[in-house]
Amino acid sequence: MKFLEKLKNIQFGPIKASNFLNKDVLKNIIYLTAAILVFFFGVIVYGLVLNMRTIPLSEALLKAGFNEITNPKIIIDRHNYTLGIYEDSVLIKNYRVSFGKSVQTPKSRADDKSTPVGTYKICKIYPAHKYHKFFQLNYPNLEDGSNALRRGWISQKEFNDIKFEYYYEQCTRYNRVLGGNIGIHGIGELNYIFKNLPFVYNWTDGSIALSNENIDEIYSVIREGTEVVIK
Repeated sequence: MKFLEKLKNIQFGPIKASNFLNKDVLKNIIYLTAAILVFFFGVIVYGLVLNMRTIPLSEALLKAGFNEITNPKIIIDRHNYTLGIYEDSVLIKNYRVSFGKSVQTPKSRADDKSTPVGTYKICKIYPAHKYHKFFQLNYPNLEDGSNALRRGWISQKEFNDIKFEYYYEQCTRYNRVLGGNIGIHGIGELNYIFKNLPFVYNWTDGSIALSNENIDEIYSVIREGTEVVIK
């Protein structure tokens, strides 16, 4: 009651809170807030149940008839929000992933918030990162560069630089037009919340994100040079 009286005494210029607040309004606010909290809690619990049903990579390997992965390959499906770990051509396990905010269109420009489409490789692995772990991809690759050159977005010199980096350096550098620093990474500090959402929320700037636990699993089997196909 005292809290309600204090709210009623609040005044914004000529507008008094007492003109709008009463017991019924306050009750509705409390009920609505409680309903939102219960809904959010239910969503997290449902996500926890879904995550409990997944099997570890080691068990998935045995079910597929393998003891280890010797020739890893990653296939990422933007339409089904999955990242698949393959031993050569055999699917071992699928992971749920999130993409760039503009998931419907393939990446073609810097800051377009899209995820690239094509064949890449993991060119550098960062075991400690603000997003837990980061596997950098060699984006832009030759196809990205040649498409940009054909459209007149970059100069011949810029394309030659991309070509040199692609063949002679581990990773291609950030390009002023095409962007860069694209990779596969974890969630980081908000892992517990995001990994337990029962729906996909695309929040990255173009990279592929999955839970910290899942990227730890992938880290145990991939290496620099691992092929990554994004479709």
